[in-house]
Amino acid sequence: MLDRASAPPSAPPAAWPLVALFTAGYVAPYLLPTVVGRLDAHLPLSPAQAGLIGSVLLLGSAAAGFTLASRISRHGPRPPARIGLLLAVVGYGTAAATSLLPLVIAGAVVGGFGSGTATAVAASGIAGQRDPHRTSALGLLSVSATAGALYLTLPRLGGGHGLPFAAIALVAAAAWPATARLGGPDAGAVTGLAAGRLPYPRAGVVLAGGLMLWSLAQNALWGVSGRIGTQQAGLSEVTLGIVFAAALGAGLLGVTAASALGARLGRAVPIGAGTALIACCVALSSSAHGLAGFAAGEILWNALYPVVLSYAIGLAAALDPRGRWAVLAGSASSLGVACGPVTGSVLAEAAGFSGMGLVLGGLLLAVAGPMTAVALHAGGRPLTAGSVRRRGGAPAAVLAAGAGAPSGAIPRVGAAELPVTEIPLRRRPPRRVLLLTTPSRRRERV
Repeated sequence: MLDRASAPPSAPPAAWPLVALFTAGYVAPYLLPTVVGRLDAHLPLSPAQAGLIGSVLLLGSAAAGFTLASRISRHGPRPPARIGLLLAVVGYGTAAATSLLPLVIAGAVVGGFGSGTATAVAASGIAGQRDPHRTSALGLLSVSATAGALYLTLPRLGGGHGLPFAAIALVAAAAWPATARLGGPDAGAVTGLAAGRLPYPRAGVVLAGGLMLWSLAQNALWGVSGRIGTQQAGLSEVTLGIVFAAALGAGLLGVTAASALGARLGRAVPIGAGTALIACCVALSSSAHGLAGFAAGEILWNALYPVVLSYAIGLAAALDPRGRWAVLAGSASSLGVACGPVTGSVLAEAAGFSGMGLVLGGLLLAVAGPMTAVALHAGGRPLTAGSVRRRGGAPAAVLAAGAGAPSGAIPRVGAAELPVTEIPLRRRPPRRVLLLTTPSRRRERV
């Protein structure tokens, strides 16, 4: 067994610290319905104002990602990860400990910036993993399990707006030990790819823009799902928490299925077909007037949402192995999440819950096409075990990984395929072979 000191310096970081950071960064958007609902119920705020505070929280998260997209490789993941977790603990802790509205808003902004920093570091590290899709699926699995447990626990701990903020702060504090396993700055990234141009600029912009609208549509409904359940479907807070926990449990099953499925279907089918099915679930959930319809829509929707998101994260990671597109696409997604609560509240007040669902479902169908096109034409296929080829089949991977093969000649699993360049060959004139014969000896006459 190789000891830790003998590991190559270019080896990617372990997956579990990135999963912990991913969980600490994503748990705030997952708890958004409880955060917005309790702000509306326990502070002198209207539903639109409570949604605005949720949007401000997630705007801070998006701002962190856009700020740190090109700086993580230069400074290393450990310092920004620790700063982000510290900001999350201080910000959310302040929002939980006070009822003064200015301090609650300031704490939400600071905590959101800390969550976005942790998410950016996790996304950058996931892009450098040997199997980015598997690591992102593990991160979504962890955050879904954490949020599901919190949805079951928080209603039994009492009311007040501070409990969700305190829970997010505790999750961030629990992720602090994982930062010790993160590495320092990558010197090759400083002088190499990190300072160069972003690959696939058009595809990356289309993916980031589509993911922003994709997240906006879904989180517009997610931000008002609590109001739909209580006001339109007639559910109590305890029953609503059970429905949300079951929905996040279905998300666990969906992420597990996506991790087991891997790249067998590529990325285009899960992203395109999954987004179309999510649009139908959004329309069903927003038009429900009872427990059955609301629970069915929420559970099916949350089962599909992390599946599509895991493939979208893997697609962004495949566009740039340094993780810059993964960070930018994640920040664009956070921007859409930030605008979601306000959009949902405005649409619900203007067109009702059912009309809001139709608008959001149409928006999801509109962005499914461009995101699928990016997956088809620019996503490529990462090099995984058994696929180190273009058309050669599994034996090429067996030969590449065989004993005695030089390690430097084997592409790192998870790296993008190298482009094939045609080299023109100049035709040479045919060679002429001259056959030399020796004269036979003259026969002597006897």
